[in-house]
Amino acid sequence: MRKNWGFGSGPARPFGDRRWLLPFLASLLVTATLLLAAACGLFAPPYPGGGGDAVLFDVASFAGWDDGSSSGDGARSVESGIKDRVLGDNAAASDDENPDDAAVNSDDSDAEPPRIAYLLEGTKGDGLRMRRTLQAIYHPRNQYILHLDLEAPPRERIDLAMYVKGDPMFSQVGNVRVIAKGNLVTYKGPTMVACTLHAVAILLKEGLEWDWFINLSASDYPLMTQDDILHVFSSLPRNLNFIEHFQLSGWKVNIRAKPIVLDPGLYLSKKFDLTTTTERRELPTSFKLYTGSAWIMLTKSFLEYCIWGWDNLPRNLLMYYVNFISSPEGYFQTVICNSADFRGTAVSHDLHYIAWDYPPKQHPLILSMKDFNKMVKSGAPFARKFPKDDKVLDKIDRELLHRSEGRFTPGAWCDGSSDGGADPCLSRGEDSVFEPGPGAERLRGLMKKVLSWDYRNGSCSSLAYDQTKRDWYVPKSKG
Repeated sequence: MRKNWGFGSGPARPFGDRRWLLPFLASLLVTATLLLAAACGLFAPPYPGGGGDAVLFDVASFAGWDDGSSSGDGARSVESGIKDRVLGDNAAASDDENPDDAAVNSDDSDAEPPRIAYLLEGTKGDGLRMRRTLQAIYHPRNQYILHLDLEAPPRERIDLAMYVKGDPMFSQVGNVRVIAKGNLVTYKGPTMVACTLHAVAILLKEGLEWDWFINLSASDYPLMTQDDILHVFSSLPRNLNFIEHFQLSGWKVNIRAKPIVLDPGLYLSKKFDLTTTTERRELPTSFKLYTGSAWIMLTKSFLEYCIWGWDNLPRNLLMYYVNFISSPEGYFQTVICNSADFRGTAVSHDLHYIAWDYPPKQHPLILSMKDFNKMVKSGAPFARKFPKDDKVLDKIDRELLHRSEGRFTPGAWCDGSSDGGADPCLSRGEDSVFEPGPGAERLRGLMKKVLSWDYRNGSCSSLAYDQTKRDWYVPKSKG
């Protein structure tokens, strides 16, 4: 494969001959265009007819959003209207606003309880894990999109879809969707960003109600109930974006930003590693690069900005990150920190408990029973990475979620009887009423920390971020 492309990482072919440059740039432009089209769903088949049986689907085109008009003026008017609405919602938040004033006591809030949209991703062999995680995080108020990537066999994807279709609660509420055609996701490549934008485009196209978007993998698991999470977030400003971020510096500049790479996952049907060249590119001067965690909790307004990109910043950065190592750890961070309208809404925390070596390596440690107390003490609503069917998951189910195998995590919405060991969640009650438990207190404590002015004062600045201590610090000057 590398011999045919001529882009090996070794000395197989020198780059003294510059004739490769023009076709390479042309191919890069094509792949960037394809990525944008895939993210916006331009190549997907039409969405099937409505009804409770419409479980399998892919996102359709945005062509119908401008009331049938195909003119450029119509599209611009739609973008302008969305921009006015989104920025109008954000008008109350400025860079100088002190987040310490934000309410963190849900009992004082009269606002409509929030809704969360979840993207749950997996690969070959993750079908059963995704079912378990879905049951653990399910709440009728939320939205759920499930994606098994192209490495998963069709049978596994069909089994997952049939499970969703056959569950009476999912069929009744209609808030769980399975992406029928899996996307190929390359580790460290931009295809994971494309998959995230694909899910966001589905949510926007379908006109679904949600306030925040969370992406999880099959190796993630919740540490508290949805009642705990929704109760605490009911009182928080709806414009906060929870995204770990810090300015790209040190070895990451040379290893991630300067190489010229191609992601085969953009145009091949089988997964290959990123292809790199020996050439290097200069850092951009029109925007600053940021990095952080690939796991995010972003607002609907910010993700609408990423999809529509009325000032072209998200689109330009999407094309830039097509040729970037570990794009999922930099794209959304760079967009939000270079946007004057949204940078003040960034909170540098990914809401996960992750165990790292010290100094942090590229891969998090596998969690086990010995990490249980640290996970609980962190106050984070989620943790990763967990091995399949580990005993620590059973302990989380039993002591934190109070759920039994094969059942939903119970909450105030479960209106059935539990007599004789029956499942109370077989009957659905009011989904805007919550029964918070100890998890809500832990999460409220975390929110008080990450929303404090001292903590957020380093947001989108030149301060460095200690991933193990979850705090900002002033980096040592060179020389």
